[in-house]
Amino acid sequence: MSGVARRTVVAAAGGTGLVAVLAACGGGGTNDKDAAAEGETLARTADIPVGGGKILADKGVVITQPKAGEFKAFSSKCTHAGCAVSSIKDGVIVCPCHQSHFDVSDGSVKSGPAGSPLPPTPIQVVGDAISLG
Repeated sequence: MSGVARRTVVAAAGGTGLVAVLAACGGGGTNDKDAAAEGETLARTADIPVGGGKILADKGVVITQPKAGEFKAFSSKCTHAGCAVSSIKDGVIVCPCHQSHFDVSDGSVKSGPAGSPLPPTPIQVVGDAISLG
């Protein structure tokens, strides 16, 4: 094998090993912190205004109530540049960094520069308690 070919093979093998290690670390499952947070009360239904919502920055979640009795939750991280959304006004969730606006009912982009909706976050409402679900 020539020196270049040997280096190529070694580099490729090293890259494959790195991918395997990173994939194993990623796991895709919940970690202990996430598992402990599931079921934890995030807010009360009375805290979430109809047509608006509440940003829980420490949890990375936005909870909205598009219609009376209908609750939704989304990631509070803007899909454009990763900034945390900062306000909810006139039926939209607003990112302060570049003024992307997202619909409170489904997280869809109302105005950019964001090109993707806010990812939904599963929640459950039991009585007047809203928790991660």
